[in-house]
Amino acid sequence: MSSISNVFANELALLLFNNTDIANVGDVAGLQNSASAGSLYLALHTADPGDAGTATTSEAAYGSYARVGVARSGAGWTVSSRNVTNAADIVFPTRSDVGTEVLTHWAIVKETSGASIILFKGSLSDSLSVTLNIAPRITAGSLDVNF
Repeated sequence: MSSISNVFANELALLLFNNTDIANVGDVAGLQNSASAGSLYLALHTADPGDAGTATTSEAAYGSYARVGVARSGAGWTVSSRNVTNAADIVFPTRSDVGTEVLTHWAIVKETSGASIILFKGSLSDSLSVTLNIAPRITAGSLDVNF
């Protein structure tokens, strides 16, 4: 059985979440960052979207819901020792319609809308009951992605 080294796993996390080069892979230039770092997007779900699901699988659907972009930088993500967390609070749009939607899971995806592939997913530490005029908030450091 093979495994990835701690150092390389952390370098991959830094490339994906902080847009940081990995030197000396292939040649001295290595694996390069994106010319424009852009964002990854956080989606909320009413159930686990599963390993074969997409971003739209059980995705939140309350009035005004939208995925939230998180910059691929140290301002958006903290990477340390094969672990990635959100560096700041992530606040979703305020619910604009009547009703209750219970959110239980999150996913990090590549696109702002549509059936984007899920890069990482997990359970919320506590479910969020979203009603009229509530804006779901994921507090800094509460997402946990392990490499």
